[in-house]
Amino acid sequence: MDIASIALSRHTCKAYDPSRKISPEQIEQLRTLLHNCPSSVNSQPWHFIIAASDAGKARIAKATQHPVYAANGTKILNASHVVVFCARTTMDEAQITAITEQENHDGRFSGPDARAAQFKGRSFYVNLHRYDLKDTQHWMEKQVYLALGTLLLGAATLGIDATPIEGFDARILNDELGLREKGLTSVVLAALGYRSGEDFNARLPKSRLPMGVVVSDL
Repeated sequence: MDIASIALSRHTCKAYDPSRKISPEQIEQLRTLLHNCPSSVNSQPWHFIIAASDAGKARIAKATQHPVYAANGTKILNASHVVVFCARTTMDEAQITAITEQENHDGRFSGPDARAAQFKGRSFYVNLHRYDLKDTQHWMEKQVYLALGTLLLGAATLGIDATPIEGFDARILNDELGLREKGLTSVVLAALGYRSGEDFNARLPKSRLPMGVVVSDL
């Protein structure tokens, strides 16, 4: 696989063909990518909601009713699938314990001492953000964006078009999906599917600042 050619050819899709759907097999691959995304100290401070039905996408599109978001509503409705990336609103001891117990179940520890050391180390970093830096929510949302990047590149390797979307009213979406009651908040969306002939971005040359401006060597 030539990953550089994929990076050069992928683009942010501006218009979707509503008649084309992603296969269940490919959606399962993308679900696996989301499930296995990296996060700081394996904190996994997220939840992903995947909408495939017209009804589900319409509920998400309610958060784009404001005129400044209207173009994103069309993308959401016409895409094959839409992913809502949510962050947890708390990172408490119960979450840390649940992660550590899952790691124990999956055989990641050589014994009780290793398990205890992992719990202590993870708690240190979580408490650093909670009590000292006081940026827990921001820290958790940064992990969510790691998952978004993973999904975008993964979709491109499968020949699936994608659009990351920040232009929506999170308050409306949180209320529509009952996210606050679940200890979650919406952060970003990703539309997935296949471009239509109206996707003008697919016909434009890719443009980035020169390599030397954004990448340097030591």
